Amino acid sequence: MFTLSTKNQWLVGGILLLAMLITRAHVVDHLLDASWAVFFLAGFYLRNVLAFGVFMAIAMAIDYVAITKFGVSDFCVSQAYVALVPAYGALFIAGRWFAGQYQGETLASLGKLIFAVVVGFVACELISSGSFYFLSGKFAELNMAEFGSRLVKYAPHGLYVTGLYVTVGTFVHVAVSMVNRPLAHAK
Repeated sequence: MFTLSTKNQWLVGGILLLAMLITRAHVVDHLLDASWAVFFLAGFYLRNVLAFGVFMAIAMAIDYVAITKFGVSDFCVSQAYVALVPAYGALFIAGRWFAGQYQGETLASLGKLIFAVVVGFVACELISSGSFYFLSGKFAELNMAEFGSRLVKYAPHGLYVTGLYVTVGTFVHVAVSMVNRPLAHAK
């Protein structure tokens, strides 16, 4: 299983929380929300499951402040909001699963990373969108065909954003790994 030292977990956790704060709170309007990728990467890098609770609490606090202090729309906040816990949990678990499968910078690891991101994303999307559609009270007539059409419309963009941020994280991971790798000494 991939693990970081406690010091590096704090560093990575801080970077991930900062990324979520900047993108989720709309501090910079041109950046897409990195939260889904953050939960996946937190699952990969942080050993302690308590980290999930901390990240979840901070995500909720960011939403509260963004809505009450910065005028961000509260359209997505409803009784379905609580479903973000299992939705984000799916991403965190997918990241933890990948940490157990990680074999260094190999093609096999890349394939498992893609698999983990897609499975975590699909589970998160179905839980978050499904709960919002069926439980939020924002839709007059509920039917599976309409829900399916909404998934087809919105999920590709969500997968793109999640994949984009995980890709950036992957490049940073590989770069840091290469810098930290002991150099082979020529004889």
